[in-house]
Amino acid sequence: MTERKPPGVDFESWVDKQIRDADARGEFERLAGAGKPLPREVESTYDELWWVKRKMAREGFSVLPPTLALRKEAEDALEAAYAAPSERIVRKILTEINARISEMMFKPPPGPPLGKKPYDVEDVVRQWRERRAARGGPGAGSDV
Repeated sequence: MTERKPPGVDFESWVDKQIRDADARGEFERLAGAGKPLPREVESTYDELWWVKRKMAREGFSVLPPTLALRKEAEDALEAAYAAPSERIVRKILTEINARISEMMFKPPPGPPLGKKPYDVEDVVRQWRERRAARGGPGAGSDV
């Protein structure tokens, strides 16, 4: 709507006319979110970056300090190692994440401390074997 309110016209009636005209042109048909409830705003204070946060959430994007991101990656790597189909893959996953953890331990970036140390590969492999044996899964032995 680029048209300006003419002088002397009541604002409310001018807005009503704009809405009626847009409706007559079909501009309210097939709008995104039609028939869905409006999103609830949980925060009671105004956040000027609300649209950035909503866009990031919609796109599945997050920005974490590097140490927190690596902490999450390390936890995910450990779970992946426990679920790995072979001991070779367990060792590969742990070796890769340990290299990243060690690098961050010796060159700490800004942000909160990492709070992680490299995993003991042999200990995790032992636990992996125990978990496999407890489930009765194939390959409970070594396939280095």
